[in-house]
Amino acid sequence: MKNSDTQLSRTLLEGRERRVAEARSLNLFSDVFMSVALKDTAACQHVLRILTGIPDLTVRSVRTQYRISKLYSHDAVLDVLAEDGNGRLFNIEVQRSSTVSHAKRTRFYSSMIDSEFLQKGKTYDQMPEVYVFYISETDLWKHERSMYHVRKCLDDGTIPYDDDIHIIYVNAAVDDSSDVAQLMHYFRTADPDDMSQGALSERVRFLKTEEGGYQIMCEISEKWFREGAEYGRAEGRLEGQREGRLEGERNHARQTAFELKKLGLPVDKIAAAVHFSIDTVSQWLTEPIPAANTTTP
Repeated sequence: MKNSDTQLSRTLLEGRERRVAEARSLNLFSDVFMSVALKDTAACQHVLRILTGIPDLTVRSVRTQYRISKLYSHDAVLDVLAEDGNGRLFNIEVQRSSTVSHAKRTRFYSSMIDSEFLQKGKTYDQMPEVYVFYISETDLWKHERSMYHVRKCLDDGTIPYDDDIHIIYVNAAVDDSSDVAQLMHYFRTADPDDMSQGALSERVRFLKTEEGGYQIMCEISEKWFREGAEYGRAEGRLEGQREGRLEGERNHARQTAFELKKLGLPVDKIAAAVHFSIDTVSQWLTEPIPAANTTTP
C-alpha cells in the first residue's frame, strides 16, 4: 500500500512539474500568461507607455481576466483592464485563433466597458476615455504597419469625429524598428534573460525563474489542469447525450419499419422512408417486434 501511495505521489508530482514547465514556456501571446504578467502594475504601465506613446502615463489600478456580465447579453472577459491617474481606461486584448470578426469583437468590448463604467445618475459627458489595444501575432489588415489606429470622421473624412474611444490594432509581424515593434518582439519570446523591456522583463523573469514566480506558475498550470478536466467531463456528457439521441432515433426508425411492414410496403420502400440502409432494415425485420414507445427520439 505504501509503495502504491509513493508511486501515486511521484506520478502526481511529475505531472505537476511537467505542467509548470509548459506554463513557463509560454510567451505573452498567451492571454493567460499575459494576464498574469500584466497584473503587476509596473509591468502593465511599461506596456501602456509604449503602446500609447505617453511616457509619463501612470497606471493606478490593473484588473486581469475581468468579467463584465449583463443579464441579457454575452459576458465579456477582458484580458487586461487598467486605469490611469486621469481616469482613462485601457483594455489590452490578445487575439484568439478562434476569433473571426476582429472589428466586431473590439466594438463589443468597448461597448461593454462603456455600459460597465457609466454609473446610474451620471451624464454621458462623464463617460471615461477608453483605449482598446488589440494585439496579434499576424498583420491582420495586411498593410505592413506595426500599429493601426482606427480614425473616425464625418462625411468626406475631413471632419474628425471624437467619441473618446480609441481602438488600436498592434501586431508582431511587422518590424519597423519602432519601440512598439521591439515590444512585440519581446511578446513573442518572453525570454527571461532579455531585460530590454524594463519592468515587464523583470516581471517575466520573476515568473519564469524565481521561487516566488514558481508558485504563481503552479497556480496557472493547475487552473489549466482543472479546466481541461472539466472540459473532458463536459465532452463526455455531450457524447453520452449524442449517443442516447442516436439510439433513440434508431429505435424509433425500427418501430416505424415494423408498422410499415404491416401495411405491406416492400423493404426498399421502408428503408427509404426511415432513412436507413436496406440491409439494416432487413435485419430489423427478422428480429422480434419491439415494444412500442420504449425509447423516445
